[in-house]
Parts: sequence; C-alpha cells; structure tokens
Amino acid sequence: MLNLRLKILEARMASRVFVWPFVYTALSLLTLACGEAAQDDRSVLTLSQTQVAPTVGRALSTNDSIQDLLNHPAFAGFAQLLLPWDDRRYDPSMRLTDIGTLMPYHSHVDPATSVAALNHMIAEANTGQAIFYSFYSERQKQEQPAKAKTGLFFFRGKPGAPFAVISPGGGFAYVGSLHEGFPYAAEISDKGYNAFVLKYRAGYGAKAAVVDLAAAITFIFNNAASLGVGTDGYSLWGSSAGARLAASIGSHGLMSFGGDDLPKPATVVMVYTAHADYSSNEPPTFVVAGEQDGIAPPSSMERRVSALRGAGTEVDYRKFHDLGHGFGPGIGTSAEGWLDDAIRFWEKAIKIGNRRGRRYE
Repeated sequence: MLNLRLKILEARMASRVFVWPFVYTALSLLTLACGEAAQDDRSVLTLSQTQVAPTVGRALSTNDSIQDLLNHPAFAGFAQLLLPWDDRRYDPSMRLTDIGTLMPYHSHVDPATSVAALNHMIAEANTGQAIFYSFYSERQKQEQPAKAKTGLFFFRGKPGAPFAVISPGGGFAYVGSLHEGFPYAAEISDKGYNAFVLKYRAGYGAKAAVVDLAAAITFIFNNAASLGVGTDGYSLWGSSAGARLAASIGSHGLMSFGGDDLPKPATVVMVYTAHADYSSNEPPTFVVAGEQDGIAPPSSMERRVSALRGAGTEVDYRKFHDLGHGFGPGIGTSAEGWLDDAIRFWEKAIKIGNRRGRRYE
C-alpha cells in the first residue's frame, strides 16, 4: 500500500514537461500487440509482439482532461476501453478529478489513485512494452462486433511469476476499471506478480462477460511464455458484477464457459457481491464487504461464506464498517489495506499448492 500511496502523490504532482510526437493508429498497435491464428480462432503471440515502439508520453495528472487521456500516445488504439461506458460520448473537457461521476455504482473514487495506475501503464509503454492485448481473433470480432470492445490491460511483475486477472464491476452496464481494475493491478504488480485487467463486453449481461473472462484466461495460458507469466497458482479477482465472473470460473471451471480445459484458480478474491452460487470444490476465497452495502447486502455474502466453510473451503472474510457499495481500494476508508491482505492470502495459496518449490517473494 506504501507504493500505491507514493504513486498517488506522484499523480498529484505530475509534470507536464514531456511532448507527444505522434499517435499510433488503432490498427498498427493491435497488429503489433496481438498475432492472430485464424485457423483455430486463437490469438497467439510471439515474443516480439509483446513489445511495441516506445512512446514518449508525459505522465497524466488529475487536472488533465478526458481528451488528454483519449489522445495519449500510450493508449492509442484502445483508449476508449479505459473508460467505463461503451458507445457513450464523453465531455472531452471533463477533468480526471471528476471521473468518479462516470461510475454511478461506485463510491470513494480517488482520482489520484486512478491516475497513478494510468501512469503505471504509461511508464511501461514508454519503455516499449505492450500494455494491451486483444484475446479474440479478427474473425471472431467481425462475426460479433461487440467482442472488439474487449481486451486485457497488462501490468507486469517479475518474469515467470503467477498472474492475476481482475474483473471490475459496473452492474454489467459499464466496466469500472479506473476504480476497481487498474489500481488493484498496479498494487499487485508492485508486489512482483503479473496482473491483467479484463475489459469485458458491457451491456450484454453476465453470460457474455464470463465467456469473455474464460477466453481471456485461455489466451493467457496459450501465450504464457511470450507474456513472461507463470500459470501455476493464478488468481481471479472481481468486484461487484466482476466478482460474479471470478466466482463462476472458480466454481465451475473454464470449460463451462467456452474456455480450454485448464486448472481452476488457486485463489478467488470477491469484493462486495451478492453472488450465491457455489460448488463442492471451491478454491480458497478472500471476501470483502461493506457493512452498509444496500446493493449487495453483506448478509448475502455471509450465507455463501458459511456454505463454503461448511464444505471445507478456506475463506478469509472482511466486513468494513461505515462503508456501502463500490469502495474499490478503499483509500481513506476503514477498508484501506485490504488489497495487501488479499495478496498475502493468495501468496499462502501459492506456497501450499506449489509442488516445485518456486517462490515469488
């Protein structure tokens, strides 16, 4: 959490001394970032495709505008997917300090935290590292155009370290990556683990979204060597609607939702959701809720926690006072620090399940 605090401070003091020499087109960046194998509709990467021409983009500050974000060279070709809503026109003059107003189901949105996470990606792009990957093939996107509005934002950790996939919430109407995705991923990356933030199809319900998650995990496994991630001990994180996706894969596996026959996650992290479904074979589960949540009452979560514990699943349940729904990383609230606790819970599962003795401290 100290690293996150430092990045927040940097975002509040972001310099404006860099220039933007050019902007890449969407087609060129996506071609560089993702290779398509048309014969089986799988996106397959080579090592060179995980690198792109370095950008020379300055860090953002909370005083910058939506237009500054959308025009930033680090995000060329996919900038719109950073924002919550698909097919919505934004006020280009809106300051990033007001981004919380774009996410009506969320609370305690700290713009400096969101901007710090965006700057994490900008710093990666400035070194020539690809930060966005499309996990659907061009043919799949042509057949179902909504799939073009999906992808994975990559926050690198140590080479070969396990990965986390984070599914933000938004009631399946929008995807709140700025609050429940990028800040989580930045913290996980700072701890040395690899983290991906999922942009799933919004407005198509839970079924389409969980299919997107299964496809994204399959893509990561198929390209693990090129991405430099370890597949043993991966974790799934989700908040609100996104927690339903993570829990569904944890309960029923990827094949139930169109993915490959791959292992279940070593850990599921569920943040304020009323998801009730479970199986007899659940991964260790870390659970977070707000005491005053009127959208996903903690009593709903507590029934699932009780059922999982009754089935022998290890569960760590945290309920925070004076908080409602959508508090994300909880900066400045009673929940601040839960991200560190969740990472430690995941690390415990990695060590228990790791048969090779590899460690990622």
